Amino acid sequence: MFKVKVIKKQRAAEGICRFELERVDGAPLPPFTAGAHIDVFIRPGLVRQYSLCNAPRERHQYVIAVLQDPQSRGGSVAMHTIDEGDIVEISEPRNHFSLVDGATRSVLVAGGIGITPILSMVYQLHEDDASFELHYCARDTARMALRDDLEALGLADRAHLYLDAEGTRINFEQVLGQPEQGAHLYVCGPSGFIAAVLDAAKTFGWNANNVHREHFGLPQTGTDTGGSPFTVRLARSGASVTVMPEESIVKALARIGVEIPVSCEQGVCGTCLTRVLDGIPEHRDAYLMENEKAVNDQILPCCSRAVSDVLVLDI
Repeated sequence: MFKVKVIKKQRAAEGICRFELERVDGAPLPPFTAGAHIDVFIRPGLVRQYSLCNAPRERHQYVIAVLQDPQSRGGSVAMHTIDEGDIVEISEPRNHFSLVDGATRSVLVAGGIGITPILSMVYQLHEDDASFELHYCARDTARMALRDDLEALGLADRAHLYLDAEGTRINFEQVLGQPEQGAHLYVCGPSGFIAAVLDAAKTFGWNANNVHREHFGLPQTGTDTGGSPFTVRLARSGASVTVMPEESIVKALARIGVEIPVSCEQGVCGTCLTRVLDGIPEHRDAYLMENEKAVNDQILPCCSRAVSDVLVLDI
């Protein structure tokens, strides 16, 4: 962790603030790759992840944009109270949503605030003179975040904007209807939007390994509680614990003194990803892709549970 100062805070769209962060000690910021995010330690006990949306070549600043969501768990509301001149702690960047090297074409699809990691990809692909196209969907112009940043790049031929209020909705058949073998699809936005894009990609025959997505919140079906009790065994220590219906694996392990690093606690960020040695997980996360879940050799213990009576973890 290290400290950064909010150098600039501005309105990026309705309900969205854009923050420019610079390191307090004046040193260059750690390098990052397009699609990366940071943990922001807003206050004690409140940590949230936000995607970096500036160009990866920039080392003097990080830029994040935060939507104030009235249904959030408090992080976005707290972020909006932070002002210019304030100092906060952040983590080094991590990337679970990176661009694939060697893609013949990159199709970027963003919904609403989902533009944040996608914009960083746009900067990188544009700088690399790579083949790409952007499809950015929002309810109306007022809610289209970072539009000024995007327009400054002058990508009229490759950036396609869609506004529901004006009836210019994205046509999935036009955008995804002819998948190329070496093309890769990246999507970020609200869970329902992502689900619609993934369904369309599947319908039109996209290779699942060429489809990448990042959620900002766990889909409505996700939860860490409910279901039957099961046992978690730790292969390295030999310890075991019963996970009750009202608690997560992480909380059950904490009862016996075993701490697993967590951040979002929603199965979104991947911080707590743990190897499964035996048993069948019940995946409730939004981090692993469907083909990764099918292998059943990893689990997000902050939210997922078990189908089998016993789950053996590599801990």
